[in-house]
Amino acid sequence: MTPTERAHVWQQHITDWEASGWSGSAYCKQRSLVYHQFGYWRRKLAPTEDSLKQNQATTGFTRVVAAPGASTGRVDGLTVALPGGVSITGLHAGNIELLGAVLRQL
Repeated sequence: MTPTERAHVWQQHITDWEASGWSGSAYCKQRSLVYHQFGYWRRKLAPTEDSLKQNQATTGFTRVVAAPGASTGRVDGLTVALPGGVSITGLHAGNIELLGAVLRQL
């Protein structure tokens, strides 16, 4: 496997892990992956500060990432607090389009 192919495989694992809501350890156990290799590739493939700033400048949005160690289990979803005390809770990869639809109506 070439280095590019290996990076692609690990990027897919990281994407699948983010969508799963599982801890890194649980995901690795489920997929029979070595956890320290998972951590290495997660750090190696993480977006750089420059790429995050460029994304924010072109879209008006910024990427939100959890702080390392912030969650040890399944996440119940994202909560977005809007001005005026309105909150949208329970957002996840399966219903994130809902947030866009609500924001377009505001």
